[in-house]
Amino acid sequence: MAPTKAPDSSRRSDRSRRAILDAALALVTEVGYRRTTIEGIAARAGVGKQTIYRWWPSKAAVLMDAFLDLAGRSAEGVAAESESAGGPDEGEQAPGIPDTGDLVADLKLVLRATVDELNDPVLEAPTRALTAEGIVDAKLGAAFVHKLLDPQLALYVTRLRAAQEAGDVRADVDPRIALELLIGPLMHRWLLRTLPLTHAYADEIVEYAVGGLAPRP
Repeated sequence: MAPTKAPDSSRRSDRSRRAILDAALALVTEVGYRRTTIEGIAARAGVGKQTIYRWWPSKAAVLMDAFLDLAGRSAEGVAAESESAGGPDEGEQAPGIPDTGDLVADLKLVLRATVDELNDPVLEAPTRALTAEGIVDAKLGAAFVHKLLDPQLALYVTRLRAAQEAGDVRADVDPRIALELLIGPLMHRWLLRTLPLTHAYADEIVEYAVGGLAPRP
């Protein structure tokens, strides 16, 4: 008689964590942040509340990890697109904004990918829910900035500083302010739904911003 194989607890835990993260995103998309509860997440995931509390201290922590996981998976897709579009050679580690030597082309590639993310129904609803709640919940908003936005903004700073060293951006430009010329208009249009968020709009933002950042004759 063959011996009975012991259950793989790590695999079961991975499945449970994935189910919880997926359930959290589904609920916040369907009913919003305020109406999403630990009880609801547990029921949707098919686990007990104590399973969730074993890994996360609060609903906000669950949703933040769920969103970071979703953003990470989306970033992997963007990186794959960048590589196929002529990004870094195989073996180079270049997460974030590519540096092909053409600042305008690199920024357009990344802003177009950002437009696609913001327009993606899978990402849009949870992003809006957490962004809106972060405005009224200072602690959640600070976590959102620290864990998600700051690492992404740092990639813009790195790329803009490289452009300064290459002479494509004025030396007196503050990269942290300059990146807001790129990100700010996208988020304004997306948050307020003033006009459609398109690739053409992203391209125009880059043209306007880089034109203002370029060295003066």
